[in-house]
Amino acid sequence: MNPRKRIAFVGIGNMGTPMSANLVKAGHDVRLYDLNVARAREHARAIGCDAADDLRGLADGREIVITMLPDDRSVRALMLEADGQGLAAHLSRNTILIDMSSSSPAATRDLCGRLAERGLRMVDAPVSGLVPRARDATLTIMVGCDDESTRIEAESVLCAMGNRILAVGGTGCGHAMKALNNVVAATCFAVTAEALIAGSRFGLDPGTMIDVIDSASGRNFHTATSFPNEVLSGRLASGFTAALLAKDVGIAAELASSLGLETPIIELSASRWRDAAQALAQGADNTAAAALWADQNHVGLTRAAGNGAD
Repeated sequence: MNPRKRIAFVGIGNMGTPMSANLVKAGHDVRLYDLNVARAREHARAIGCDAADDLRGLADGREIVITMLPDDRSVRALMLEADGQGLAAHLSRNTILIDMSSSSPAATRDLCGRLAERGLRMVDAPVSGLVPRARDATLTIMVGCDDESTRIEAESVLCAMGNRILAVGGTGCGHAMKALNNVVAATCFAVTAEALIAGSRFGLDPGTMIDVIDSASGRNFHTATSFPNEVLSGRLASGFTAALLAKDVGIAAELASSLGLETPIIELSASRWRDAAQALAQGADNTAAAALWADQNHVGLTRAAGNGAD
């Protein structure tokens, strides 16, 4: 049984809400914080923990800080800049920051160095899996950390939120792995959508195409899940926005470019998703990109009546 930890959890959004609830369920002493103070208080009451009104109150007595924020800029602002000095100024030495946001690997390494100057430790631990897996504590978590003892201590908490905790390398490697995983997923989604659009224009039923591809060599996560559940049904509500996916794909493209690599497919995917995110309404689900591309080609992507999967 893992020891009870005193945790500050920052970011009560779609993912942070169930993740923080699972930490409380696992027996940890959790204190919540969000820019939307009312939301943090309401969630704290619902799950049986405390919420802090300010950074000093958030930091008091905490051993671990977990951030689930939109990007690395938000994490840096919280830790170093908020209220003129940042959360880091209020934390005790050896406190661990576990950044579970989707952040830039380079920014993570820079922040880790700045926190180390203050005697603080850092682990990057982004997740793979949407809201249902966050609720079920079955997320895959990719862990980057230079210090083994810090990583092991962080993993004693991470296991309350995921069932696959994968150590992938030193500081920044978790965020690099998340971005590279997501560019593969995003590219698979885009090319699957384009194949369905081409097939539909030719006369094939998109639902039949998904059934065939998902049982053949083109099978991927999206043929098994996103297209049958979200796109062909018209639901378009997987719980992960197009803007966040475009951001992650952009991080992967920036990483490849910084390494001096020639990666034309990653660059094309980044451009494709950036354009889609800009064209879609704010907050639109990533699966809405398929409907956008279909509309641009004057093609429908719905399953024909009577052609449901067996």
